[in-house]
Amino acid sequence: MIGYLTQNYPLIQAFGALSSARSSGDSVAQKRVIKMAPKLSDYLSEDEVIAVKGELSRPISGLAIDSRRVVPGNVYFALPGRRTNGALYIDEAVSRGAVAVVAAVMPRTASSKVTFVQAADPRALVATVAQRYFKFPDQDLAVTGITGTNGKTTVAHLVRHLLGGEKPVGLLGTIAYDLGARTVPSFRTTPEAIDTFGMLAQMRDAGCADAVMEVSSHGIDQQRVRGLGLKVAVFTNLTRDHLDYHASIDEYFEVKARLFTGEIGRRPDHAVINLDDPYGRKLAERLNPSQDRLTFGESADAVIRATDITYGFKSTKFTVTWPQGSREVESPLIGRYNLSNLLAAIATVIATGREPASFLNRLTAFAGVPGRMERVEEGQDFNVLVDYAHTDDALRNALAMLKPVTPGRLLVVFGCGGDRDRAKRPMMVEAVQEHADFTFATADNPRREDLTQIFDDMKTGVTAPNRITWIEDRRQAISLALDMAEPGDSLLIAGKGHEPYQEFADTVVPFDDRHVARELIGIKQISTA
Repeated sequence: MIGYLTQNYPLIQAFGALSSARSSGDSVAQKRVIKMAPKLSDYLSEDEVIAVKGELSRPISGLAIDSRRVVPGNVYFALPGRRTNGALYIDEAVSRGAVAVVAAVMPRTASSKVTFVQAADPRALVATVAQRYFKFPDQDLAVTGITGTNGKTTVAHLVRHLLGGEKPVGLLGTIAYDLGARTVPSFRTTPEAIDTFGMLAQMRDAGCADAVMEVSSHGIDQQRVRGLGLKVAVFTNLTRDHLDYHASIDEYFEVKARLFTGEIGRRPDHAVINLDDPYGRKLAERLNPSQDRLTFGESADAVIRATDITYGFKSTKFTVTWPQGSREVESPLIGRYNLSNLLAAIATVIATGREPASFLNRLTAFAGVPGRMERVEEGQDFNVLVDYAHTDDALRNALAMLKPVTPGRLLVVFGCGGDRDRAKRPMMVEAVQEHADFTFATADNPRREDLTQIFDDMKTGVTAPNRITWIEDRRQAISLALDMAEPGDSLLIAGKGHEPYQEFADTVVPFDDRHVARELIGIKQISTA
């Protein structure tokens, strides 16, 4: 996480120099700097925790949850995880200069040089402390949080585009973190609480008035957005996904609902909900009657509604209706699921208080999102698109959109991720075979799982064995699909979208579907010439 947060380097150096105590003169100077440092007691009181050993008034230089990223003067939060527990790395954190440790269990032996804090829920506490440490940046920004199985990234980028103007709009999402003054690669869809509040603070300091962020179910469940003040919370849809983490789809929904009901510590000012989705209706019915909500969809009872819809291969035209009026609009985004994304973004911006007339014209200028139905154009006489679709519902939507606008055959390259929900694999194959004329099943991100096992799970969903082939190497699968493609065909390379890598066990190798497709098309064109 180095590079995401701005560090107080003079203070860190003062803590480091004091611990080495090179000379009495240096020690006096460093103590003077440290005396001006913030104290742990500025952000945490004894009545919020179970027990304290040491002084809460101890000066600190920052916060950390990864022992490998601890620098002198930090408070180390030992958080429980799925694969390991941060408590196992307390000694390492202390050796790196941590002056305070927060954990669920108090150690039997505690150094007098370190303050130890026992907390009932360290994950909830780190969010509370981070919000205070970074001076409540969510109170200075109008923050929009977008959750749902599909569409989060597209809606987030659309909202940022529509909100854009004189001031920069911050973004935290799957592809990148735009902090106003700089953009850094994304580490995960929803960062840990320290990084979330720290980056929101950078947006505030860079002059942003608005911030948009994707909120994953993992981020909600693991308290990464605990206490976050949202002006608008958006629900796009809910389909089967992440059931390797959640016990059932109903539990998955319950976690998503927390963002709207106030169970994360605060309730959003406005809720924007997709009424075309059955879980969206369920969510809308659950909300407190006094809670402000704005619904969207093709449904007749949606507040923000689309009618007179025309789907084309290169654009979507429709009439958007809201309580005060209606207007015909056109967008370069294609397909029914993108219509839902467009309505979600329009409803969200209306919820922030903007008038539709002030931003609807900007829809035509939206360039799209990397890896979301992104075209690969290298002069070939067939269509190649790269998309992030990695659930059966997302694949079915993408293919159902491409099929009627493709004059030739619809070809697909896709795989299923390893160490993820195995039950959805045959469902993904069924979805692809329902629409595709031919499919190349291949590796996605196998991670630590044997690709043979992944393929075996996928094969139970095969409905037309003569229209699918199995190619372990993803580059080879793309190459064979390009060889098969003829004029008028469409080739969809699905599953990884914007990702520039593949994960094998503990190894990450460079691999970008878009770059690979461009390179292979170029090679084949040279060979043909």
